[in-house]
Amino acid sequence: MNSDRPMIVLAGPTASGKTSLAIRLAQRFGGEIVSCDSVAVYREMEIGTAKPTLEERALVPHHMIDVAWPDEQVTAGEYSRLAREALQGISSRKAVPIVAGGTGLYLRALIDGLFPAPEARPELRERLRCRAERLGPERGPAHLHRILARLDTAAAKSIHPNDVPKVIRAIEVSLISGQDGRTPMTEQWRQGRDQLTGYRILRIGLNPPRAQLYERINHRAAAMFERGLIEETSRLMERYGRECRALGSLGYAQAAAVLAKEMSREEAVLQAQQGHRNYAKRQLTWFRRDGEMHWLAGLGSEQGVIDRASALVEAFLDLEQRASTINA
Repeated sequence: MNSDRPMIVLAGPTASGKTSLAIRLAQRFGGEIVSCDSVAVYREMEIGTAKPTLEERALVPHHMIDVAWPDEQVTAGEYSRLAREALQGISSRKAVPIVAGGTGLYLRALIDGLFPAPEARPELRERLRCRAERLGPERGPAHLHRILARLDTAAAKSIHPNDVPKVIRAIEVSLISGQDGRTPMTEQWRQGRDQLTGYRILRIGLNPPRAQLYERINHRAAAMFERGLIEETSRLMERYGRECRALGSLGYAQAAAVLAKEMSREEAVLQAQQGHRNYAKRQLTWFRRDGEMHWLAGLGSEQGVIDRASALVEAFLDLEQRASTINA
């Protein structure tokens, strides 16, 4: 008897309409949503995270949102552990898990598992951190990201330059691992991973026209500042300090720079818009490497995309049902 359970993965770049489509699919097919977003995991961070609204979360059950405080680190491994627990609970309720989000590293950790990372080298991390600090907030993160790009191109494409702790860890792993001392971190993903088992997965990717996507990204980034992103960042900085890792995320980093009088509000909006557009490019590059992804050209809120995605899910679940009947 085939014991594999169905699971839907909905991926794509930021602002492509994943939340809207995930909710529609969950409502139609009896699903529950598992967020796959590295910033939505943090409580108190609402405006700059583009989380589903409270009204949207009330429509269908959501998981992996607001599971940690901003000063707590949620690694890919911790995300994988918690998300797999959520998957088990959803499947036990005979619901369909829909994993929706744009953090490729978290999705890979969930599905493919993690490699046994080498022990931390605090002295190496400190040297890298000090080098970045000497170059300043504008040049330091970019310098570290260039180092990572030379060591591990794939990892550099998936990690934002402003996420300095994650960049440093990826450099550290690449430098101290392997017999030659320079085994890229992504190469190690293939070694000894705890892969997710017991699920058959349908992967759906959103790929809107570039101009349309960028227009949405620009509007969303500007709207975050209009809705009070600077004020929210101020409250978070008072509670957790500017060095709080989560506040290095896109939008929050620019809002913090405004509060520190390092740039104007107008400059912050432009930088946030550019940062989100660059992030969208990296997300698409990451997800396009997945040969099992069913790509839909459009936004998740468009009826045509909803219809095509629904047809894919319906056929997938029907295949699951027929396979279970045959193997029973």
